[in-house]
Amino acid sequence: MAAAEGWPLDVHPLPPLLHNRPERIAGEVEGLASRLAAAYDRVVVGYADCGTYGALDEVCARLGLTRLPGLHCYDVFAGPETVEAVLEAEPGSYLLTDFLVRSFARTVEQELGLDRHPELLDDYFRHYTRVVWLAQSEDPAELAELRPLAQDAADRLGLPLHVVPTGVGGLALALRRLVSPQPEEAPCPL
Repeated sequence: MAAAEGWPLDVHPLPPLLHNRPERIAGEVEGLASRLAAAYDRVVVGYADCGTYGALDEVCARLGLTRLPGLHCYDVFAGPETVEAVLEAEPGSYLLTDFLVRSFARTVEQELGLDRHPELLDDYFRHYTRVVWLAQSEDPAELAELRPLAQDAADRLGLPLHVVPTGVGGLALALRRLVSPQPEEAPCPL
């Protein structure tokens, strides 16, 4: 997306499995941002709060960084109103992104130990009533590839699958706001 938009930026990713340990996100972001500060005029954070309960905002404020808006990536992809509506309609909705659909076995089953202890499935998921895939891809071929994976993830949890097409417009807008120079912008927008 950065190349298509012509944004002159470098991406320095952190491990995606940090989302399974959100208490570590702020420290990892702080370490990476501190290392990058000497090499770049501006460093921004491609995370929403992601379960840090404000710890990431504290790091952003201390280091003068801005981050993606929202409580989690679901807000970035679908918009907070859509996520709120999905959860209000059915509070027991388990949300998946395209990334989680592709990596379900690794990021969910293995990380939760379900591959070794399937008896824990009910302990983890008994209160969920459906799987909601927030489908970012707009490419029909990619959607056709991801749909069976999403269905498989829902089947593994014993839940029905509901698909909410989100596209990447929300992400594109959030990234555009994040990387555009905005001198008047307050650090760490919520």
